[in-house]
Amino acid sequence: MENLAHLRAAPAFRFVEADVCEPLAVDERVDYVMNLASPASPKDYLEHPVETLRVGSEGTRNLLEYAKGCGAGFLLASTSECYGDPLEHPQRETYWGNVNPNGPRSCYDEAKRFAEAMTMAYRRAHGVKTSIVRIFNTFGPRMKLDDGRVVPSFMGSALRGEPITVFGDGLQTRSFCYVSDLVDGIVRLAESGYAEPVNIGNPVEMTVLEFARAIEQLTGTTAGIVFEPLPEDDPKRRQPDITRAREVLGWEPKVDLETGLRRTVEYFRTRI
Repeated sequence: MENLAHLRAAPAFRFVEADVCEPLAVDERVDYVMNLASPASPKDYLEHPVETLRVGSEGTRNLLEYAKGCGAGFLLASTSECYGDPLEHPQRETYWGNVNPNGPRSCYDEAKRFAEAMTMAYRRAHGVKTSIVRIFNTFGPRMKLDDGRVVPSFMGSALRGEPITVFGDGLQTRSFCYVSDLVDGIVRLAESGYAEPVNIGNPVEMTVLEFARAIEQLTGTTAGIVFEPLPEDDPKRRQPDITRAREVLGWEPKVDLETGLRRTVEYFRTRI
């Protein structure tokens, strides 16, 4: 709720608390329904696997029904995890992925893959105007410090003077996109009405160890880096091919990594 505090006085904003796994009454017309309801960090979805699957299945259907009932456009926030531990690099939207359907991460991966299938089914069967964004690693202010993902984990440790924990040898790669660029891409995609999935992420790839070194330099920490075993099914490489976003949406990231990290560090300093 703290993340919404700055909006409470805005006349155009209204907050309604509801459970997307329950049917939502259509009591007004809206332009777009954007389904961003899901745990997104391994820490959260591993603690709540059944709830995560329900949100991706029942929740997605209820929100599609809402969009259908009021004639709204529908945007699904999907994920790069649809590609699993990819055998194709960088990852294009046409790649079907390498996902373990029975592993511990499958509750999130398969929930999102099912949500994509449900979204396309409503488009084909009911004519709902749908869009699907596949979100790659995103960071910025208002993330939870105990989120468990790379950016808050590394920054939280560094700012507390604790060693940064890197899983595996740190040579696995990630691509980090600042939140304002993601929002820009989401809005463009919703307004475009484009139906096929679109990758939104920063194509600049770096190893997790390189990222840890960047956080060390930015925060000035001298606590060092410790290594822990790599979690099961953790993807080895992650880099979006954003050709489709460039061509369809005229979109590409504008905020460079250093600028985004400085803004995020400033926020986390106020939280510690």
